[in-house]
Amino acid sequence: QTPHMDALARTGLCAMVKTIPDGFPPGSDIGNLSLLGYDPSQNFSGRAPLEAANMGVILANDEVAFRCNLVTLQDGRMRDYSAGHISSGEAEHIISVLNKNLSGPRIKFYPGKSYRHLLVSKVDDVPGVLKIQTRPPHDILDAAVQDHLPQGAGSEILLDLMKRANQLLKDHPVNVDRIKRGELPVTDIWFWGQGSKPQFQAFKEKFGLSGSMISAVDLVNGIGRLTGLDVITVPGATGYYDTDYAAKARYGLESLEQKDFVYIHVESPDEAGHNGDYKEKVRAIEAIDKDIVAAIIEWGKTHPDYRLLIAPDHPTPVKKRTHTRAPVCFVMSGKGIDTNGISSYQEQSAEAGGLKFTSGADMVSFFLKS
Repeated sequence: QTPHMDALARTGLCAMVKTIPDGFPPGSDIGNLSLLGYDPSQNFSGRAPLEAANMGVILANDEVAFRCNLVTLQDGRMRDYSAGHISSGEAEHIISVLNKNLSGPRIKFYPGKSYRHLLVSKVDDVPGVLKIQTRPPHDILDAAVQDHLPQGAGSEILLDLMKRANQLLKDHPVNVDRIKRGELPVTDIWFWGQGSKPQFQAFKEKFGLSGSMISAVDLVNGIGRLTGLDVITVPGATGYYDTDYAAKARYGLESLEQKDFVYIHVESPDEAGHNGDYKEKVRAIEAIDKDIVAAIIEWGKTHPDYRLLIAPDHPTPVKKRTHTRAPVCFVMSGKGIDTNGISSYQEQSAEAGGLKFTSGADMVSFFLKS
């Protein structure tokens, strides 16, 4: 039930947009860059450096960052890409043990949030390391991991770290406590999404607008920092089902009293897709409509010059439990945006409007400058 988004579809433009360019894997890094108006083919150097930026880790020219997931493997299969969505506090204890036992002059682990962390390594051959083949753990749920481990020249260092981490984690107190509570333990670490130091044109320089970023995800906030947006921390924003949707709207609207633009990112529908949980996905989408979109529409009644754009960064179908590269449905509404006569905001209706934009960059340019 999304009455507010449906109302926007009737008064605005509702169609499809291709957020994942050909040749790029479908992911939140590529999708969110596109929705911010950037061309990934010109700006993308890897996922992990984007997360590093939000953690205050600025890569040197001879360093490569890897995403380091805390995962649960059972019988050689990927049971859970998030170790049961481990808490940040528990995860920090585990990263501390990894640093104590595995880090050195050329290798260091950095704690992030929940299951999302980083490994930064000094390397002699940056282009060579970037060619190591890695797979996101959420792409291989329930699959045997042997064929999806890091491969290629230089991967032996990663494999050795993963093997040693497995031994360190077997009797870790955090895991002992989690098992007692009936929760999944962290059995392993998983490296993927490596990248080198990125370069971005500032959002204000590119579009002539000041802006803010609201997200609970290091990756998205990192994009915000690298593009010069003001990253706002919202209390109660968790990046999961229990996030405070209303607080995100409230802080976003407050930022518009000082800024021209705000980008509000909500992770919960994506997490529900990865978990194969359609009930939680429906609940998350309805919460976005009720607690975020409704508040923005109400605010817009006293700000008639505003515009609003709503879109997923990529699909995460509950059947597939991973990202796909299909175009996504969008709706934009507000001053200067003409309607195309779509009755509701959802894929089938938007498809009737056709593929309006072949890239997120083209859509955002139209949205901000038309």
